[in-house]
Amino acid sequence: MLSSILIIGFSLVLFIYWFRYTCLLILRADPEEKSSARVAVANHLKFPDVQARLEAAVGSQELDPLWRSLENDYRILRYLLDHGAGLGLPAIEQALLLCDYQIMKLWYRLTRNASASQARQALHEMSSIVCYLSRRIGEGSAYST
Repeated sequence: MLSSILIIGFSLVLFIYWFRYTCLLILRADPEEKSSARVAVANHLKFPDVQARLEAAVGSQELDPLWRSLENDYRILRYLLDHGAGLGLPAIEQALLLCDYQIMKLWYRLTRNASASQARQALHEMSSIVCYLSRRIGEGSAYST
């Protein structure tokens, strides 16, 4: 009985490690391109501003307005992913990043009052995911025209 619990616990820890490492690897392996800026301008997305404000963050900066901006951008990009033909990511990448966004959203909600640095890190990863999604949508729309 104890060995089964240890195996399940160890497997869970390894799965979480694999998930986090894979998501961060996807986000860091993608080269910077102008397509995300084009999609941001075309769809009135605020994530470039959020990223700039997070980079120049002041310790007492209010993070909730940045979170609301990212949530709105995410909602728009999800609509584009769900309703745009040929704009999607490979299925596994999309599923991993969308799940990671939800996890980071939960982490932000849990840490925004307790640790500003952890909340800021969660917002930074959320903005990276939104940027990645917009870049991939921009690439997909460029290929479809």
